Amino acid sequence: MASRAVWKGQLRLSLVSIPVELHSATKSGARISFRQIHQPSGKPVRYEKTVPGIGPVKSDEILKGYETGDGEYLLLEPTEIEAIRLETRKTLELVQFVDQSEIAPLYFDKPYYVVPTDELAEDAYRVVRDALRSEKKTGLGQLAMRGKEYLCAIRPCGDGLLLETLRYADEVREAEPMFAGIEDAKSDKELLDVAKQLIQRKSGPFDAKAFEDHYNSALRDLIAKKRKNRKTPRAKVGDHEERPSGENVVDLMSALKESLKKDGQAKKRSSSKTKSKSA
Repeated sequence: MASRAVWKGQLRLSLVSIPVELHSATKSGARISFRQIHQPSGKPVRYEKTVPGIGPVKSDEILKGYETGDGEYLLLEPTEIEAIRLETRKTLELVQFVDQSEIAPLYFDKPYYVVPTDELAEDAYRVVRDALRSEKKTGLGQLAMRGKEYLCAIRPCGDGLLLETLRYADEVREAEPMFAGIEDAKSDKELLDVAKQLIQRKSGPFDAKAFEDHYNSALRDLIAKKRKNRKTPRAKVGDHEERPSGENVVDLMSALKESLKKDGQAKKRSSSKTKSKSA
C-alpha cells in the first residue's frame, strides 16, 4: 500500500524554498489490535458517553473542562477552542541548527520522512541534506498542522531527510527528583572492570531486525492456528491542498548567496548599533 502524505508544503532555509511532503516513518498496523465483540450477539461493543445519575448524553451537551483543583473545572465552549486553533501552514522554516548529539532522546516524539515532491526540488533538497551531514547538524523549526504547533528537528537519514517532532520543555519531567535518592559514590573498581568487559564483548552495530517482539509473534501464531480451525467462533460485523510545484524553487546558488549576504548585513548593523551604544 502506497504511503500517503500527512503534510505538503515548503521546507525553507533562508531564501531557499523546497517543495516537500511528510510521510509517517512508522507503521501503525505492525502490531496486533483487537476489537471487543459481544459474544451472544456477535456485534461490536460500542462506548456510550454517560453521566452518573443521568445516563447516556448527547455529544452537543458536552463541553471541555479544565481541572483547577478541588474538583472544580473551567468549562470551555467548542467555539472558543476552535478560535485559537492554528491554520495548517505550508512553510516549515529552519531557524536554528544544533549538533546532532545535542538533543536528548527523551525529547523525540514521532518520526516522519521528508520527501521532495518532484525532480526539480531534488537539487535543493540534496544540498540541504549534504550540508547538514557535512556539518553534523540538526535543523530546528516549528510546523503548524492539524490545528497544533509542533517543534521539529530535521536531520539526514540515509539518502534523505528525517523530521522528528519534539516534546516542548514543559512536557518533559526533570530527572533530578527521580535520581536524588541514588548515592553519589564511586563504583567498586573490580565490578566496574567486569561490567566494562561485558559491554565491550557484546558491543556491535545497531540492527533492529536482530530483536523480535515475542508476544506479537505468539499472537500471530495463535491467530493463524485459530483461522485454520473451523470450530473457532466467528462474528460477522456489518458495514454500518494542492501539490506544491517545483517551479516555485528559486535559483539555489543565488538564493544561498543572497541569504549569506543578508545575514552578513544584519550582523554588521547589529554590531554598529552595539558600538554606538557603548560610545
